[in-house]
Amino acid sequence: MSANLGKRLQVVRKRRGMTQRQLADESGVSLSLVRKLEQGERADTRLETARRLAQALRVPTTKLIADHVDEPGAASGVDDPWNGVRRALVAPVRTGEGPAEEPTVDGVRDAVESALPLFSGDRCAELSEILPPLLRDADLVAEQGPAGRAVRVRLSHLTGWLLTQTRQFESADIALSRSLEESSDRLQAAATVSTQCWLLLRLGRLAEARELAIRWADEVEPRISRATPAELSAWGWLLLRASAAAIRDNRPGEAEEALRYAHSAAVAMGREFAPRDDFLQAYGPVTVALKRAENAMIADKPDLVLKLSARIPTGGMRPTSNNRNRHLLDVAEAHARARDYTSTVEVLQRIHTDAPQWLPNQRYARDIFGRVIGRRRQRASLFSWPVAAVLSDHG
Repeated sequence: MSANLGKRLQVVRKRRGMTQRQLADESGVSLSLVRKLEQGERADTRLETARRLAQALRVPTTKLIADHVDEPGAASGVDDPWNGVRRALVAPVRTGEGPAEEPTVDGVRDAVESALPLFSGDRCAELSEILPPLLRDADLVAEQGPAGRAVRVRLSHLTGWLLTQTRQFESADIALSRSLEESSDRLQAAATVSTQCWLLLRLGRLAEARELAIRWADEVEPRISRATPAELSAWGWLLLRASAAAIRDNRPGEAEEALRYAHSAAVAMGREFAPRDDFLQAYGPVTVALKRAENAMIADKPDLVLKLSARIPTGGMRPTSNNRNRHLLDVAEAHARARDYTSTVEVLQRIHTDAPQWLPNQRYARDIFGRVIGRRRQRASLFSWPVAAVLSDHG
């Protein structure tokens, strides 16, 4: 246990706007112990006590017991649109706060379902506004029983996915950990783990991502001849995460093997599976083909990326599909490697037109853009290009 436990405990508690007595009441830890820890009279405590304190503060236990590194990409200014979401994730809902009318499980479930187009459409601005009250309502209905907890599990997963997308990594970890801990549905848990693997990939924690994905893929592997599309999707996505981690960790053999199994799941599915009520489960032969091209780019094979891309039918995919847009960034990068900067710009412009709120959150896009404008002869035309302003403002 870190010697700085008491100091971190005090910092987090004050940020949550809680008194020592409130923390003691909500955690079940004695007020005397809370005071001794914060004042440095006690430098250590049992892990279970730390867990109870962390639970009351709505943060991971490791935030209290291990050295903490601020999350990349998270702004702390008053204009940060995600401040409200982060507060809603960590600030406990107190009795008497908010409207007098209590939310209902059905009402919150309906609200989550109605917000799905905002998630799948990458409408970050609207989500940053509606998520804080929705998260608090989900906390309240979670206390009403299993049905309410299932709603919070779903919303926590969606929120964790969104925060990973927008590089709010620490907050994403809080949301995803909560979703997994409370999930009683095996496939929902597997979907949450898949997103956790993606978070680990974005953090560069490749070994952890690969091991987690492989372990869960082994646990949920279905009997293909009898598997449902949802089971194949859950298994296939975990294999794709394992492949993505392996290729980035210079393990091409493992990457190809995982991709081969993912392809078998897609073949068994027979077509692209895209349930309207859960876009995160979208999976099939096209998804696997997109990830194969991504692996080719990671392996520094831009010619292969362009060759594979020509055979992938992305026309039927939603313009806001993150998988489609991520693939198009690989295509833009492949064109840039070939010094075909006109095609690079055209692809980036296409993404910007289709997903203007998604593109600024992609450092990959900024890297491609920076390489293009580094070509002196291209600068005059690019400075009048709308994407130049978008990516420069978020650089």
